Amino acid sequence: MSKEIKKVLVIKLGALGDFVLALAAMKKIREAHPKAKITLLTTPPFEALAKLSPYFNLVETDGRPGGFSETMAMISRIRKAGYDRIYDLQTNNRTNWYFQLLRPFPPQWSGIAFGCALPQKGKARLRMHTLERQADQLKAAGIWPDAPTEPGAAPPPDLSWILRKSKETRPVPGANAPKPYVLLVPGGSAHRPEKRWPVEFYAQLASLLKPRGLDIIIIGGPQESAMARHIQKAVGGARDLTGRTDFAQLAVLGAKAALAVGNDTGPTHLLAAAGAPTIALFSDASDPDLCAPRGHVTVIRSHDLQALPVSTVASAAIALTTR
Repeated sequence: MSKEIKKVLVIKLGALGDFVLALAAMKKIREAHPKAKITLLTTPPFEALAKLSPYFNLVETDGRPGGFSETMAMISRIRKAGYDRIYDLQTNNRTNWYFQLLRPFPPQWSGIAFGCALPQKGKARLRMHTLERQADQLKAAGIWPDAPTEPGAAPPPDLSWILRKSKETRPVPGANAPKPYVLLVPGGSAHRPEKRWPVEFYAQLASLLKPRGLDIIIIGGPQESAMARHIQKAVGGARDLTGRTDFAQLAVLGAKAALAVGNDTGPTHLLAAAGAPTIALFSDASDPDLCAPRGHVTVIRSHDLQALPVSTVASAAIALTTR
């Protein structure tokens, strides 16, 4: 008889989009180990969102230590915790190194590290979308025997719990009902400008959507406030929330949104997972077959986003908001 799994560690670092997609695998891990104490090893930006989720008993945020001494302190803590199993959902050189440092007697390890007990084998994983790749990993670990691994088959992450965890604002007597709103995500990685649709195109799109009775809200990091101001100049009354929301708050906004339009960047993934009808814009800089958000999502691909017409995105937006 196999050893009962009482203590589990899940490792997920990386970028926001990858973290959001991994929530689907995290849900399956919790379902497979309903009575286990499950700890997430991650980084500080994901702490609030992870703590709101129903998947973890504990969240630790030092998953990307700054040097050798910090790394060894983290490894020592993991070893002392006595985990029965570790699910490495990051599967990169860093986390493979963590496994090697836990030798000679590591816990059962699900991932691709050399010598691990529950390996995901083969190069097919490199051509899979993140959702199917992680489903295949959990299948190899024995906790999801019928995991759907065909392209497009794996279920998207489920963030329905975010509304149950959020505090509902009571309506003010006599106040006007709030308008449906559109979330715009004009930013992205500063070093990947080719993944951004021009901000002036977002402004034109907002100008087309506002007369249809939709409020305009711009989100992103503080570094994208200049983009928000550009859109506000074109569209009176547009609201700038750049730099004013954490990931958990963004998820709540997404759960209640009429529409989200964004580049291939983490917040777009988060809004889609939260339930917002979403338009995700992809250039040749990334492959939506491997990493696009799933759910009520329309993916628009363009070789060069600078050449993607506003009319194309506007037509998709109107279709999504009139269903």
